[in-house]
Amino acid sequence: MPNRLAVIDAARCVGCQVCMFACARWQGAGGIGGSRIGVRSAGGMEHGFIVVVCRGCEDPPCARVCPTDALRKRKGGGVLLKESLCIGCGNCGEACTLGAIFWDDLTNKPRICLHCGTCARYCPHSVLDLEASAVGEACDVR
Repeated sequence: MPNRLAVIDAARCVGCQVCMFACARWQGAGGIGGSRIGVRSAGGMEHGFIVVVCRGCEDPPCARVCPTDALRKRKGGGVLLKESLCIGCGNCGEACTLGAIFWDDLTNKPRICLHCGTCARYCPHSVLDLEASAVGEACDVR
């Protein structure tokens, strides 16, 4: 059964961005610029943080709007990017209801979570986890 990334308890997040650094580093980038997940403030320490990750949609809207089929459904939910087919149109980023598609300005292509679990392994507060998933969530948050 494939794995998918899950936000276990966003209230535990302190905004340290260690998960983002780990993700970017695993992708071969320094800093947080190459991360495929995001952490942003919901109003500072008083209001907590928002953890933005691909939730592994069962019927991913990002794949539905890709004009070149560069995004293919991933077993267990979510998508995989075939970079050679991507034309950099950005439709996928606009279609993601969670805002979980990040953009690589150097390649003009999306950066999408691979559900590898690197971020979860390095999160010091157990905010993230990699869980077995038969199918993803509906991801219709609008």
